[in-house]
Amino acid sequence: MIIASSVTKQFGKLKALNNVSLKCRQGECISLIGPNGSGKTTLIKCILGMVIPNSGFITFNNKNIAKDWLYRDEIGYMPQIGRYPENMTIGQLLAMMKDIRNTGIHEVDEDLIQAFQLTGMLNKRMRTLSGGTTQKVSAALAFLFNPSVLILDEPTAGLDPISSEILKEKIIAEKQKGKLILITSHILSDLNDLVSEVIYMQDGNLLFHKSIDQLRTDTGEEKLTKAIASVMIKGNL
Repeated sequence: MIIASSVTKQFGKLKALNNVSLKCRQGECISLIGPNGSGKTTLIKCILGMVIPNSGFITFNNKNIAKDWLYRDEIGYMPQIGRYPENMTIGQLLAMMKDIRNTGIHEVDEDLIQAFQLTGMLNKRMRTLSGGTTQKVSAALAFLFNPSVLILDEPTAGLDPISSEILKEKIIAEKQKGKLILITSHILSDLNDLVSEVIYMQDGNLLFHKSIDQLRTDTGEEKLTKAIASVMIKGNL
């Protein structure tokens, strides 16, 4: 579904992405991990069309995204920190997004709006919300238009344990529908029950892209956290 071919991006002297190639397929939940500054955010922004590579290209359903911006209608994006008009209420924000996306031709998915009990807070202004509630709004917006691809940047950050579990269950349900889900997270324990593949980046380089089964075979570890740690310690990158 999403293929990056020899993607390189440089900001001045900093090479944020160095000849990165990968394939992300439908029905996979892929964890994109690595230390700060590894290139994860730049890669996501390239996929979203927010950053243009210096060389290489990205295709979505076999079409070069540089020539077909409509592909973004198929992506739900949850940023690590959501920034919204401060004077708008939650209800106004949801209504605005539905109007922009023209929901007359899109099936909406309001499961998270209900599960997070946002319906009782529709009159609250965005500037008054806690970080956790803002995160719930971001999650609800990412899933709202029933996209075929979900890109979730630190999705559980700031969420209480119950809300975190609600979001995880939703992610699993969408994966079972055959959707492609990309997740970045520093909390590897949150990913144990979610992901089917792992992409590890460092210093702008893609060091490995493996299935969870392959990681377990290579390391002899069942849990993702221990498998990643084992790979790092052994230096088998």
